[in-house]
Amino acid sequence: MMSANTGALANEPLIPNCCNIGVVFRVLSVVTGVVFLGLWSRGDALYALIEDFSEACILIEPIVLLSMVSLCVFRRYAYQHVMASWLQRMLCAGLPVLITVLVVKALSSMDWFAVVFPEMNMFFLCVFASLSGIVFQQYFEMRARLFSPALDEARLQALQARIRPHFLFNSLNTALSFVRNEPRRAEMVLEDLSDLFRALMSDTRQLTSLAAEIQLCRQYLEIEALRLGERLQVAWNLHGLSEAEMQTIQIPSLLLQPLMENAVHYGIEPSMLPAVIDISVKRHLDKIEIRMRNPLHPRARIPAGNQIALENIRQRLMLLYDVEAKLSCKEDAGHFEVNLYFPPTR
Repeated sequence: MMSANTGALANEPLIPNCCNIGVVFRVLSVVTGVVFLGLWSRGDALYALIEDFSEACILIEPIVLLSMVSLCVFRRYAYQHVMASWLQRMLCAGLPVLITVLVVKALSSMDWFAVVFPEMNMFFLCVFASLSGIVFQQYFEMRARLFSPALDEARLQALQARIRPHFLFNSLNTALSFVRNEPRRAEMVLEDLSDLFRALMSDTRQLTSLAAEIQLCRQYLEIEALRLGERLQVAWNLHGLSEAEMQTIQIPSLLLQPLMENAVHYGIEPSMLPAVIDISVKRHLDKIEIRMRNPLHPRARIPAGNQIALENIRQRLMLLYDVEAKLSCKEDAGHFEVNLYFPPTR
């Protein structure tokens, strides 16, 4: 497990992803829970407990939120610039202390603050903030290390679900049929096949541009179109996305191609009539929305292999984006539809 896992982790910042809503929610919940339990342990009456807890939240929650916003900024910086591991850990321990001092100084100028917190112990508060930052960072670092073997296993399962022998054999047979009469066309088929398998064998933890992922899908469809002919029709709808945006927006690699392969295998191949795969890609506020819709032939019920591929993509989105991403699918009027919803990475 040395080379693959260590390499992947080395490129990932050690600062937790405080830009993620799920992470923010969990950290706020844990910190406020610890504060509540600490106050409850004093054995005060219920009304006094609620009053003290409300007052503590006025101080604690701004510190937590501002600390996470600051760490989010530094994490994005760490993605673009080399930052030593010790420095990233120090930031997680030191930034909450700095934020605590600034928040207390800002609030202490207000009259009510002295009434609510007459015996403020700054040393204890700073130590609590620093220890919380260290525990917070260590938890997410250990979580990433624990998930690394799971991601390798998911990658293996994804490869097994995606690389269908019939596609490889059919593509090679297609290329062979062109070798004698149309050598240039055979060469193009093999080049597309080479690019496709190079992407399939790459590390699925890496991000790629939206333009590159769409180009990979087009290469796959060009190979299949040589075999399926007019039966395979594709409608691309890129709503208001410029070429520059598509080059800039980063998405998980091999996010669309497995879905495209399922659409061809279960929606186009069983039919003798032309059928359309409809792909819609658009940006809505701060999210990328992708919809893929293909006909579902009566003879092609949704098999276990398709569900494995969908579940693999769902888990990858969850690990990368937490609650900010969603994958849903449905059968409707003889069609199968998959919807993806996730934040773009720049």
